[in-house]
Amino acid sequence: MNWQELASQLFPGGHDIRESEHFLSGTARAGEQTVTVIGTTGHTPIGVEIALAQAKAVLDTVRSHERRPIVILIDTQGQRLRHRDEMLGINSYMAHLGKCIDLARRCGHTVIGLVYDQALSGGFITSGLMADACYALPQSTIRVMGLPAMARITKVAEERLTELAKDNPVFAPGAHNYLAMGGVEAIWEGDLAAQLQQALACARPEDRRNELGAQRGGRKWAQRVVQAVLSDSHARAA
Repeated sequence: MNWQELASQLFPGGHDIRESEHFLSGTARAGEQTVTVIGTTGHTPIGVEIALAQAKAVLDTVRSHERRPIVILIDTQGQRLRHRDEMLGINSYMAHLGKCIDLARRCGHTVIGLVYDQALSGGFITSGLMADACYALPQSTIRVMGLPAMARITKVAEERLTELAKDNPVFAPGAHNYLAMGGVEAIWEGDLAAQLQQALACARPEDRRNELGAQRGGRKWAQRVVQAVLSDSHARAA
C-alpha cells in the first residue's frame, strides 16, 4: 500500500501530510483530535537527514502542542549503510531520534507506530519499537536482521536458522511473528481509521511486550527473567 492510499484510509477527516525525499510529515484528523504524523516511504534507509527531520518534528510537537498524539508511518530498509553516514555517527542520530520519541511519551504524547510496508533493523528499533504501541498491516515485512546476516554473525548455518524459524518466531521475519513475540500489538485489517482511534484511546505507557510475548507463546522466557530479576532485587532491598 502506498502512503497516499494509507493516509486516506487512516484519516478520512483530512490531512496535510507531505512527502519530501521519502520523509513524511504533517498533521491529520483522527476522530475528533489532531495528530502529528511523521514517517518514511519508498523503503528509504534512515540517514542522518531523515533521522534529524523526524526528531525535529517530534520536538516541535512537544514544544508547541501539549499532549498531541504522534503517529509514525513506517516503511524503511533500516539505517543507511554509507561511509558518510557512518563517519558522521549515524548511530548517534538514530539514538537521538529514539530519545526524542521517549521524551514525547514522557511528556504525555501518545505515540503510535504503524508498519505499512517494510520495517528493518535500526529504522524500526528507533521508531515503531519506541512507540507506546506498534501495529502492522498484514502484508508488511518486519525483521531486525535477515537470516543470512544472522548466520554470519552467530556462525550458525543458515539452513539451521531457517529450520529454527519454522517453529520459533524469534528467528523468523514477518508481521505475524512479531505479533507472537509482542513487538507488534495487533495487525490491522478492515477499517483502519477506527482501529487507529481505538489504539490512541487505549494506549498505555507501560511496556507490555514481554508480557504479550509470553501470553502469545512467541517469547517464553523474557517475562520470566524480568520477574526473576525484579523479585531478586526486591528481596535484596528488603
